[in-house]
Amino acid sequence: MRGSPRSVAGLVLAPVLALVAGCSAGDATTDAAPARPTAPAPGATAYAPYVSATTASPTDSAGSPTTYNLAFVISSGSGCTPRWHGTRPVDDTAVTSRIARLTGSGADVRVSFGGASGKELAATCDTAAELAEAYGTALDAAGATRADFDIEGDELADSASVALRSEAIALLQEERTGLEVSFTLPVMPSGLDEDGLALLESANDHGVRVATVNLMTMNYGESYDGDMGDYALTAARAAHAQLRDVFGLSGAAAWRGMALTSMIGVNDVEGETFTLEDAAQVRAFAEEKGVAWVSMWSASRDRPCDGGSPAKKAMTGCSGVSQEDGAFGEAFSG
Repeated sequence: MRGSPRSVAGLVLAPVLALVAGCSAGDATTDAAPARPTAPAPGATAYAPYVSATTASPTDSAGSPTTYNLAFVISSGSGCTPRWHGTRPVDDTAVTSRIARLTGSGADVRVSFGGASGKELAATCDTAAELAEAYGTALDAAGATRADFDIEGDELADSASVALRSEAIALLQEERTGLEVSFTLPVMPSGLDEDGLALLESANDHGVRVATVNLMTMNYGESYDGDMGDYALTAARAAHAQLRDVFGLSGAAAWRGMALTSMIGVNDVEGETFTLEDAAQVRAFAEEKGVAWVSMWSASRDRPCDGGSPAKKAMTGCSGVSQEDGAFGEAFSG
């Protein structure tokens, strides 16, 4: 749905970043009137890196994140049981202990559902009620009131699972009035593609209160061989116009309804390398525009590879570029 907010199932749809008012998220089980999600004060861009929910890294806390994006909850297989990485129970004591350590500094956590591997729960659950329960179980186990839905690949184009997910999230927000929802979507320098826009319109039509749309500014393809920092800014500007259109927002609210996530160092596409200079460029841009938060994939990669030599392909545990441990975290946090 394009244009101004409308009433859906008795709820007033808050367009992306009704957050500008900055009300408290409150308790996840409160019966109080619907509240807008918590957001940093206008003009303050938060830093919220993606971290493994199961494995600690010494660079997790670089840059003193305000929120950690915990990756990833997906289906255990063919059923509707949520698991970390599809294998570990969401209430695994090692994971909950790790979360306690992450939040011990005063930071918050956001549970990220989906990702590039495995099956997102909307592809395996049968009903919206069952799916909402699965999402809620994972959020409760993590003690989280923030949910991120990283939808990409074939599942982004699956209209049935997109609709089911939207319905389930709307149900979940009826139960948890302070639940903050973000969608993490692939983007090109030309902006979001048709599937990404269709997902947002589905969320809008079902009455989902969307806090932020997080753009994955990475892995554009072999035809893009220029500066990765410039591409990130170009993609953000293109998506900004799209968010204004889809949700009927002002320019400032559309920027406040955006987050930016870069893959640090050597990316999965040959020729794409995101540098420390690019990180500083993205941070400065985000602060100037009032973007809600910036992030990276991932905190565990925020270190040089063994020997310090540049890598020719993306590595899981290092950036592949010359850097000090935690340097990207420091750059993104400003």
